[in-house]
Amino acid sequence: MNPFADLSLASLHLLRPQWLWALLALPVLLGLWRVRRRRTSVWRENVDAHLLPHLLVERGGARVRWGAWTAGVAYVLAVLALAGPSWRQVPQPLWQSRTPLVVAVDLSGAALAADLPPSRLAQSRAKLSTLLRERQGGQVALVAFADDAFTVAPLTEDAANVALFLDALSPEVMPVDGQRADRAIEWSVQLLKQSGFDRGRILLMTDHAGDGAGQAASNAAKQGFRIDVLGVGAEAGAPYRRGDGTFANARLDEGSLRGLASSGDGRYARIASDDGDLRALGVLDPTDTEDAARVDGKRGHAWQDEGYWLLPPLMLLALFAFRRRAALAVVVLCVLWNPVRAADLWRRADQVEHTRIAQGNEAFRRGDFNAAAQAYQLADSADAHYNRGNALAKAGQYPQAIAAYDEALKRQPDMPDAIANKRAVEAAMKREPPKGGQSKDQQKQGQQNQKPDQTPGQKPQSGQPDPQQDSSRDSKSQDSGPQDSNPKPQPAQSDPADTQQQRDADAAQRQRMQQALQQQGQAKQEPQDKARNETPQQREQRLANEAWLRRVPDDPGGLLREKFRIEYERRRGGEGNE
Repeated sequence: MNPFADLSLASLHLLRPQWLWALLALPVLLGLWRVRRRRTSVWRENVDAHLLPHLLVERGGARVRWGAWTAGVAYVLAVLALAGPSWRQVPQPLWQSRTPLVVAVDLSGAALAADLPPSRLAQSRAKLSTLLRERQGGQVALVAFADDAFTVAPLTEDAANVALFLDALSPEVMPVDGQRADRAIEWSVQLLKQSGFDRGRILLMTDHAGDGAGQAASNAAKQGFRIDVLGVGAEAGAPYRRGDGTFANARLDEGSLRGLASSGDGRYARIASDDGDLRALGVLDPTDTEDAARVDGKRGHAWQDEGYWLLPPLMLLALFAFRRRAALAVVVLCVLWNPVRAADLWRRADQVEHTRIAQGNEAFRRGDFNAAAQAYQLADSADAHYNRGNALAKAGQYPQAIAAYDEALKRQPDMPDAIANKRAVEAAMKREPPKGGQSKDQQKQGQQNQKPDQTPGQKPQSGQPDPQQDSSRDSKSQDSGPQDSNPKPQPAQSDPADTQQQRDADAAQRQRMQQALQQQGQAKQEPQDKARNETPQQREQRLANEAWLRRVPDDPGGLLREKFRIEYERRRGGEGNE
């Protein structure tokens, strides 16, 4: 896309026009420059002006004037670049708020009514599960209310964490029975404010709006909190049993709920079997669509700052501020500068070594052992020389590999891997066949001495220590570099030899799998053997413990019940002290 396609004077726009005031300083700077130039010469101060042309020889006058004009042009370009010239608009990603949501669910005795089979409580749990599963981000909290409101889960981005409490929702966890929707709204507003929000949404799930609920919803709407209502129940209603043993009839009062939603600047919907009710309320999408539309009208497109196009000519003019040799040196430096080597100047020595070893490890894994050896050679450490020896051994350069192991042992004499691999390479040199080829006995012996290749980073599968281990090392991290159980490269063999080697590898793999299965079977057999070998007293104790565990009641709401009870007593104690 051509950025100058839309360039015209009519479309020119300055993002920071205040910088144009700096152009007023240009004539002043030029005047000061001329005054200073006149005062620099002692002759001009002591000789009459009409005699100066006959006594002085002007040198570099044209060059000085050219330099002044160049500085003036550079100053103008710099000011224009700072002013932010722009002639096109580009789409700007819109910021869309994620509106928090507090769900207040009615856990009064009416939640046990069966007008919504199997019960209102079961339907409310299923609806909350759908809401938490399908809501597209945004913070969500859960509040339970009866005679008072309590926080089940505070505002969080993790909806799955809120869903953990759904099975514990029951009227039995509430300290006192009742239906105070007004307290649920007030507590939800307080919860949002405590989390630092000055706006949000509250979803109230109940069957009717009690006294004071409309006023509480109106106050919440004035503070920026919208109240949506989800009606739970049926108009015909159904009887339910209160906590005191008496019976009452619960029915859905849609008229009061619509009025409650209207007072809270929200919407009303009746609970449905699908998610149509949640979509009608708009609680599945946390994006504030009204605010997004307002932002789109003002900041949907932004002017693109094109001032950076003036920087290249400004940098070229800046070269004239140097002497000719200095300018040439700057040009040569820009052309010959190596950014890779330049980056090393800002790193510590251990970081540079780690980078070079990592490059060597990557080349080793690709099978480019010569490149790996060259990369390792750039890092002068025991680990680097050890890895270089491994790469040279894989490349068939045995004398060079031994020399690299010696360098590693000079820096770390007690490196067991270097000692073991050096011995392995020396043994490989002794077994190396003459150039004419190998005999069948030598090939067979070589196949017996070799082990299946291991990919970089693998460890020997056997439980015994491998005398030829050669795990690649890194000075500052445990990054698994090139590892090989035998640094000796495998000589070229015929197809039957490769087939035999593959068979050996398959057999070793099958043996490892059998050992793993046997260990797994032994792990399963241990508890049975333990139970079989236990004494009568131990068996009696075990059965008693299992019986006690079975007697522990499965009460997921016990924690909430105790939490709400303590909170309820604290509130009542505070009111009594007042």
